[in-house]
Amino acid sequence: MIGDISKAEHIYIAVGYTDMRKQIDGLSAIVQQNFKLDPFSNSVFLFCGRNTRTMKALYWEGDGFVLLYKRLENGKFKWPRDESEALEITSQQFRWLLEGLSIVQPKTIQKSYPQVVL
Repeated sequence: MIGDISKAEHIYIAVGYTDMRKQIDGLSAIVQQNFKLDPFSNSVFLFCGRNTRTMKALYWEGDGFVLLYKRLENGKFKWPRDESEALEITSQQFRWLLEGLSIVQPKTIQKSYPQVVL
């Protein structure tokens, strides 16, 4: 299915600002040159410009790139701006981002791992 990013192994967010006029070739060049990652890997790369109402997602489907574009009609994405690199996020963080939430939710219940006593 075209644009089925649920099969992606990794999700990377381009922290900071991206020129949203860039299309597939320009965004894949950013992935290769700036982030030193492979745009042909089974990964989704997310980009956002200064206007945080729009987001682009770049995904290689094996036979070609898919470029997805989302524009919010009401609200803005909570996009992290303090670095200029790619940050790997979880699928849960991706859902939060699409819902207008920050990828860092300090009030969520953190997973705990019981200690094994021998």
